[in-house]
Amino acid sequence: MRQMGLKTILLSGDAQEVTTSVGRDLGVNEAVGELLPDQKAKWVRELRGKKRKVAMVGDGINDAPALVEANVGIAMGSGTDVARESADVILIGSDLSKFVETLLVARRCRGIIMQNFTGTLVVDSIGVGMAAFGFLNPLLAAFIHVTSELAFILNSTRLLPRSGAVTQ
Repeated sequence: MRQMGLKTILLSGDAQEVTTSVGRDLGVNEAVGELLPDQKAKWVRELRGKKRKVAMVGDGINDAPALVEANVGIAMGSGTDVARESADVILIGSDLSKFVETLLVARRCRGIIMQNFTGTLVVDSIGVGMAAFGFLNPLLAAFIHVTSELAFILNSTRLLPRSGAVTQ
């Protein structure tokens, strides 16, 4: 997550020494221990108050208030029912690397959406300009429209999973 430019904070109810050790092993930016559920929620509120986008990942009853306060609350599927009910997203299992994969796919998807949106604006602006000066007849306009839409659809296919080798 650090390579993606994300700041990570470990908020835990465990002793500070344990939290610091686990945080160091995980490579988080900051590790804060000995927190009660309302203190975790306060941390999230304060980060949001600083105009930060906060994704809270948790699995226990003690995480539920912070999951609700976050921009996106993410519960581990192996966690408690309360955490899953409080979250916006539920990850199947307890593998945090799946969360990182999800972020990578989401960022890639957003990039392609922005490419398509920008392309649409450019093509439509050029078309409107050409039509305004009489350089565009209906047949040519339809051809440009269909061709550009096809290009954007093909651009979107880059999101499809790559097929691997077929095994028998």
